[in-house]
Amino acid sequence: MKKRVIIDSNVFIGLLRRKLDPVHTLGKWAKSWHFDLLTCGMIRLEVLRGIRVEQTKYWLGCFFDVMISEETDATLWEGATQLAWSLDRQGKILPAQDILIAACARHANAAIMTADLHFHAFPDIPKIPTP
Repeated sequence: MKKRVIIDSNVFIGLLRRKLDPVHTLGKWAKSWHFDLLTCGMIRLEVLRGIRVEQTKYWLGCFFDVMISEETDATLWEGATQLAWSLDRQGKILPAQDILIAACARHANAAIMTADLHFHAFPDIPKIPTP
């Protein structure tokens, strides 16, 4: 079984800023490192809302459509809520979207490819740095 990796929005954004095609680049990484690409609705929202060129938004939207998507059902939302509550009590106030993405990674038993230091608050979730 391949390793499952959620690709955080900052990876997509970083690739676009470097004028690299995220579809091609992530596909190449997934193939050479033997992992499945995962996403969730929050990552899709974070990435696509900032795209200025409609054709690029369409192209990335199609890519999100074929990625494995972790569903955010009531159970996942409850887990994210409990996680946020626990972190808040420890004085770790993180953005809700990062907590939701972490909850998705936990639920999917996946690592997170990210450059976001917020995810260090989740030591049980493996992190893959952005190449």
